[in-house]
Amino acid sequence: MRRLLSALSFGVGVNLVVMATPVLCDTPSKNAQDLDISPEIIKNSPVLQRWQHQVPNVLEDIKNDPSFPTKIRLGSSYFSSDEAFGVNIGVEDVFIGRTSLTVSGEYQAAFNGQRQVYGADLHYYLRPLGSYINITPVVGYRHLEINSYSTDGVNLGAKLLLVLSRGGAGDISLTQSWIAPGTGEEVGLTTISVGYALTQNIRISTDIEQQNSKQNKETRLGIVFEWMP
Repeated sequence: MRRLLSALSFGVGVNLVVMATPVLCDTPSKNAQDLDISPEIIKNSPVLQRWQHQVPNVLEDIKNDPSFPTKIRLGSSYFSSDEAFGVNIGVEDVFIGRTSLTVSGEYQAAFNGQRQVYGADLHYYLRPLGSYINITPVVGYRHLEINSYSTDGVNLGAKLLLVLSRGGAGDISLTQSWIAPGTGEEVGLTTISVGYALTQNIRISTDIEQQNSKQNKETRLGIVFEWMP
């Protein structure tokens, strides 16, 4: 009995000592100013400046940091119906603030003057922007002229994006949309685009687009250089 009481007394005593001296339990935190780092290095390092205010959630940053960049596009196209070459100009995935909403636009024209397409689309990516697989609805407007035929109207569809390497180094996209859906002038557009980086800011992309309408069917092949600002 005496031994039991002695053991209990020892345990209570140890707990009281630990509670009275929290320094023994707590691990002191350090920020960038506590470290032996030159103030000049801290001034020139955004990472260290962030750590001074709050330790970042690296996994959350990776999850929400876009795995694909904004791209400004310029290239040439071949149109099968007229066996003609033309120009392709556009911008893709301009982010609206820090949201999953982006805007894209393009202009296509044949050098023989027999074809012209222009329009803009909104995308809202349904998965976190850092995902390697993403999908977005497509809502926008298209104007299309081919020879003597023309149509315009709302452009509705969806886009699937497969990111092979983050930051624009490589990706594949598949887009299916319809111009003026449900009307007699409906035009279906199926586009596959494969892009990969040549340098840190320059990519090359290959586009294959199939256009289906009651008036005609056409395939467009494009080689586009893309600048990632």
